[in-house]
Parts: sequence; C-alpha cells; structure tokens
Amino acid sequence: MKRLIGISAILAIIGVLVGWYYYSKIFHSIVDLPTSSHFDLFIEPNSDFSEVVQALESCDCITNMNSFKWVSEQKKYPELVKPGRYKILPDMTANDLVNKLRSGDQDAIKVTFTGVRTVAELCEQVAGQILLDSAELTLNFYDQDVIKSKGFNQETFRSMFIPNTYEMWWNSNSEAFVARMAAEYKKFWTAERVGKAAALGLSQSECSTLASIVKAETAKTDEAPQIAALYLNRIRIGMALQADPTLIYALGDFSVQRVLDIHKEINSPYNTYRFAGLPPGPINFPEPVYIDAVLNAPSHNFLYMCAKPDFSGYHNFAQSYNQHLVYARKYQQALDKRGIYK
Repeated sequence: MKRLIGISAILAIIGVLVGWYYYSKIFHSIVDLPTSSHFDLFIEPNSDFSEVVQALESCDCITNMNSFKWVSEQKKYPELVKPGRYKILPDMTANDLVNKLRSGDQDAIKVTFTGVRTVAELCEQVAGQILLDSAELTLNFYDQDVIKSKGFNQETFRSMFIPNTYEMWWNSNSEAFVARMAAEYKKFWTAERVGKAAALGLSQSECSTLASIVKAETAKTDEAPQIAALYLNRIRIGMALQADPTLIYALGDFSVQRVLDIHKEINSPYNTYRFAGLPPGPINFPEPVYIDAVLNAPSHNFLYMCAKPDFSGYHNFAQSYNQHLVYARKYQQALDKRGIYK
C-alpha cells in the first residue's frame, strides 16, 4: 500500500513537472527588450517560417527560440505565415507572439509625405517608408483609367494626394495606397470646406491649385492666407495671376531664383503671365494648411506683392502698381548685391 502511495506521489510530481514544463514553454515570457519599448518585425510577402525565425534571431530579443518554434508547430503557424509589420513587445509569451503572427494581426506604420514638389519626390518618400515600389506608384499618376476612376483628369489628379501623416499597412501596394489617398481626400473635403470653396467660386481641385501656388510663394504659413487673398482678388477682377512659381513649373527648372522676361514667353498653360485665371492643376502637393489658407483667406485690397529685400521669406504687399514698383526695385537691388541674376 505504501509502495502504491509512493508511486502515485512520484507520478503526480512528474505530472506537475511535465505540466509546468509545457506551461512554461507556452505562457512564460520569451521577449527581453531592456533598452527599447518594442521591436519591429517585418515579414515580407512570400516569406516562409525559416525566414521568420531568422528575422527573430537577428533582433536578439527572443530568450527561448525553442519555445517559439514548438508553439508555432502546435498551432500550425509555419503553414500560415502572413506578411506585415509586427510590434514585438516586452514580456510577450510564445503563445502571444505566435497568436499575433498567425492571425496576421500586424501593426500600422505611420507614413508621412510632406514638402514634396514633384510626383517623383512623393513616390520616393512613400516608397522609403512602406513596401510598395516607387516606379509602380509613379505609373498611377499617368494611368488614365486610374485617374478617371477617381474623378480627376491628368492635371488635377495630384490634388487628391494631400500631404500629411497617415497610418497604413507596411505591405500596402500602390493600388492600396492610391485607394487610401482617395478615401483621405474625401474625408478632408468636409461639407464645411466644400461650402467655403463654393463661396469662393472654386472647385476643390482649383482650391488645391491655388494652394499650391501659395505654398510655392511662401514657407511662412502665417502669411499664406494674405497671399491667397491677393490671388483671389486678381481672379475676381480677371487680372492675370502673374505667379512666378507657375513659370518655374512650366520651365521645369527649379533652380531658377530670379524670373526674367524671357521666362515669361514660354508657351504653356501654366504661364500665368500669358493666360488669365488658374493653371490647369497644382504645381506641387500643398499641405492642408495651404488649402485652408485659401478657404479662409481674409478680406483685403492688395493686388501686388514682392519678396522683402531682407530675404526673410516674407513679402511687401501693395494696392497700387506704383507702390509695388518701389518694393520691386528694392528687392531687385538686393538680388544684384547677392549676385543672383537668374
């Protein structure tokens, strides 16, 4: 009897130890990140389980890779590898980690594009942050089917891409990115903004076009509404915008620092010295602050402006052409002093 009790006790102890062993493999922390809040695990499309293991080993934060492999096998994760960006957090158990990866519960990444002037710059910025190919994204800007499906034409399509920071999946392709930008564009253009644009007699794309000119004129966002109002005044009276940035865009030479009379002869719909009204589309990608500067432009009577000769980035505004000429001469003299002739 005592022998049976002893054997039973031994078996019970073995059972507890075996149970504890497997419990530990499944539910004990296997992640150690002493110097950071998380580790980003990037799993590319078509990766297999061995590549996931290799990526985890490279992070040097998994304390028990055998437990991860064992739990993965039990849950058939090797056959269910999903691409994406996954945040590996401190103290995650093998069970936590496998469940996250197996379900494809990836974490969004913040994608920012701002200060971009050309399509190439935008595509390069975005491709540097998520997995899509910049060349593939570029093609969308010239694909008439894509452009028409979003309700734009070749010239206005870029107004759909509003610079900002967006959360999206790391493995988003170019199609998904364009679709997301279309959704964000609709979200940005609230009923209030659409109403303000209509009150100005402008379409949404025209607001973006004017905003792009304002952006090219100044980096001083506090001055942007003032400049927007000036151009709106010109539009109302049918006066040519005569915006130097549109000439530079038409020339395709962004190194030009001083617009000359010869530049004004270029035959382009973006030459706002030759053609009245707004050009066909944006000349860059204006941030929301510039679009809102147009929509909330103050009321004033200025028709002319000229960069200040102190090169502060601000402008002198004038109601009369004669006063404008005074400001223009001072600025031209400042350019001459700096040896800026083109």
